[in-house]
Amino acid sequence: MINREDMLELTRRMTPARSHIDRIAGAYYDAEGYIDGTFNTHFLKLSTAEKTKNLELAKAVLQAETNKQLKDYRIPETARKPGSIWQLLDGIKESGLQNDAFLDLLYEMIGERVAPGKESYCFLFHGMYDVPVKGTDKEWQEGSEEVYNYLLCAVGPLEGEYEPGLPEAGFLYPAFRQRSTACNYINLYETAAYQNLWNLLWK
Repeated sequence: MINREDMLELTRRMTPARSHIDRIAGAYYDAEGYIDGTFNTHFLKLSTAEKTKNLELAKAVLQAETNKQLKDYRIPETARKPGSIWQLLDGIKESGLQNDAFLDLLYEMIGERVAPGKESYCFLFHGMYDVPVKGTDKEWQEGSEEVYNYLLCAVGPLEGEYEPGLPEAGFLYPAFRQRSTACNYINLYETAAYQNLWNLLWK
């Protein structure tokens, strides 16, 4: 089960001034699911307006209805094998979105499964959150407990030319559980429009 407070802890810091996201990349798809363009840039190079707009997409995934639209899934050890989607996600995360070959593989996998008949997007965010120490009295203290290295994905329809609408699917990998990295878990977000996307992808 996802603890809502864990998600709120991440989103509270997703502002242009405090964001722990350091890089953003993405792909645009035509109505048939073919890649129509990609981008990859350092998040700090974006204007304040662009940061704000993109952070709203990232936050929308984490602010989805907890344990209904945004769910916790345990990754079985048998799935963490060479050539698996999990190995690909690990590679993308550890490279900080700077391995274009890994990104292209994921874009193609998602493109094959996005809803046909409408133009879509897939945005990826890489972040490193320095988890602060929280005392037994629940007050924040100086110092950090760990650095949470994560990959966040948002998938949804385009509302105009390269203009993303609110995400209708996404994931947070690895999951953030009990204020710590949960390597064997992933948080998956889906709405009715994309309800089959992840079931097909993780097989």
